[in-house]
Amino acid sequence: MAARLCARCLPPAWLCRQAGQGQSRHYRAAVCTELKQPLTIQEVAPRPIGPQETLWRIPENVSLQDAAVLPVSYGTAILAVDHRARIQPGETVLVTAAAGATGLAVIDVATNVFCAKVIAAAGSDEKCKLAMQRGAQSGVNYSQGSLKDAVKKLVGSSGVNVAIDMVGGDVFLDSLRSLAWEGRIVVLGFAGGNIASVPSNLLLLKNISAMGLYWGRYQHQDFAVFSKSMSTALQYCQQGLIHPHTGAVFKLEKVNDAFLHVMQRKSTGKVLLSLK
Repeated sequence: MAARLCARCLPPAWLCRQAGQGQSRHYRAAVCTELKQPLTIQEVAPRPIGPQETLWRIPENVSLQDAAVLPVSYGTAILAVDHRARIQPGETVLVTAAAGATGLAVIDVATNVFCAKVIAAAGSDEKCKLAMQRGAQSGVNYSQGSLKDAVKKLVGSSGVNVAIDMVGGDVFLDSLRSLAWEGRIVVLGFAGGNIASVPSNLLLLKNISAMGLYWGRYQHQDFAVFSKSMSTALQYCQQGLIHPHTGAVFKLEKVNDAFLHVMQRKSTGKVLLSLK
């Protein structure tokens, strides 16, 4: 049975570059939070170009592959680091799910743009190693013990200034308990499947700020912030300040393999589909 990509399977940000005789190539980084099973696709429905305000021209010195990584991952990272956490140079940042697309983007932006020190937390030694190769100063494998205890060994009892969590559950709670006085924690998701309740006494005792970030919502609630995040990502990439990481590229006819690669937690960085 043929299946078409539904509109909600595609994120809002279009990127375009002029090519050839007035022709355009259009690229979107596809993420579907509602998809539970791989698709069987025999036909991809043609997509009209979106409104002009949701088009961003790809600079000539930015590769199409790097550009495809920027929507969602880097838009989220920039808003998490700057707009929400307001990270300052020299601060220590704990990033969970650090080897995922958004985790690596947060590390990239925090270290290379905001000059922060990053502790990368992930579920395997291999993923921690990748996160450190991409800029993190330290790595913690939270599948081998307490994240809180591991962080304490690295920074002492003072704690980290900022935690950016994408896992939820016990990892979120350990991240919260690892914060310093007036620390900030930004919730980006619940990859672990469990949504933790916030112990409000911890917020009170350390004057902690807990906040969330849903990047796509800004498109409708505050488009200026949404648009700036994309423009800023392209600018950072053009200037060579950030270095998007592609973990794997699958041909479109291998879309099932791509989804299984992600669902089986084998992926690191952004997983892309290629039309060629």
